[in-house]
Amino acid sequence: MNRSSEPLFRNPFRPGAGHMPPYLAGRKREELAFRRLLDQDIIFENLILTGLRGVGKTVLLDALKPIAIQHDWLWVGTDLSESTSVSERSLAIRILADLAPITSTIVIGAEQQLSMGFLGEEAIAHARLGHQQLAAIYDAEPGLSSDKLKAVLATVWTHLVAQGKRGIIFAYDEAQNLSDHSEKDEYPLSVLLDVFQSIQKKGIPFFLILTGLPTLFPKLVEARTYSERMFHILFLSQLSNEESREAILKPVEDSTCPVKFGESAVALICRYSGGYPYFIQFICREAYDAWLQKAESRIPPRVPIEEIVAKLDTDFFSGRWHRATDRQRDLLTVIASLDHSDTEFTVQDIVSASRRSKAKPFSSSHVNQMLVSLSKVGLVYKNRHGKYSFAVPLLGQFVRRQNEK
Repeated sequence: MNRSSEPLFRNPFRPGAGHMPPYLAGRKREELAFRRLLDQDIIFENLILTGLRGVGKTVLLDALKPIAIQHDWLWVGTDLSESTSVSERSLAIRILADLAPITSTIVIGAEQQLSMGFLGEEAIAHARLGHQQLAAIYDAEPGLSSDKLKAVLATVWTHLVAQGKRGIIFAYDEAQNLSDHSEKDEYPLSVLLDVFQSIQKKGIPFFLILTGLPTLFPKLVEARTYSERMFHILFLSQLSNEESREAILKPVEDSTCPVKFGESAVALICRYSGGYPYFIQFICREAYDAWLQKAESRIPPRVPIEEIVAKLDTDFFSGRWHRATDRQRDLLTVIASLDHSDTEFTVQDIVSASRRSKAKPFSSSHVNQMLVSLSKVGLVYKNRHGKYSFAVPLLGQFVRRQNEK
């Protein structure tokens, strides 16, 4: 990095969860795939955006919204919290709340109100199709929760079709939080899939986008086997070296920027970030601030990578690491010792490596049980039959650093 005499301006890097970076590097392939899906006259394929934390799923989802609007699609959606998954009705309330802002401009007359079943003793000459009216349609429709939701969505489309819109995109982030609960006879995930599959078969152009961790798609297939045919899956991986360079250099290319990253600094950031967008933003922000604080000193500017990595360990990894028990940490240490720990590994890989480790060896049954537990706390996931991966990017490197202390 080189010092500049230009006036200071605000640090452009944004490592917060879901914050749009100053420059969105890469993701051209994903954007092209999304544009193709937008051209469907009848929705045969919905979209799943999946990948590890820190890979930029939420950022990409936000970037797709203006593209959809530009192509005459309406856009609704939010994060799916655990509370949405409590019951089928909770899911319905979520969808109705998301729909209401775009339907509240629709005026419906007294005769239409009566046919919808929500007219009281006194007619409202020009009611709007807001949340209260949507909820009334839902409650008045006989049948299961899925029947009620289908009725609401079909009614909404009969009023929106005249507006010349292509359809509605329902975009839900953190969708891995949605689950069925057979022990309570509540199936919100199955209802969501059933409703969209049914209305799309009727030609209603309501398009579903789900964003979440790699555990998402297996849950969908488990809930409804036809999910495999409902979705086009985009697995977001880390950026290429060239894309990483763009993410580092584009935000500081303005001539008034007081910080310029040299080639050695760029190479260092690429190496330690692993190409993960969140880590690029984190390291660049810390390096930017550190350089400004030393700008008046005679110390040659550099990227204080050891200090930044230590802070990253505390801010990003430590909370997840402390969710594991001592024995689970032993298992994670064994996994991190594998040459291919950053890609995928098997139960047998772990068992064999444990026999060579300092810790007490693990049996196959014990490894299986512990991997299930580690999956529940979000540290590993089963990516295909018999194969596992770390659910947190660069976790193996963090674990190895803990054992070097």
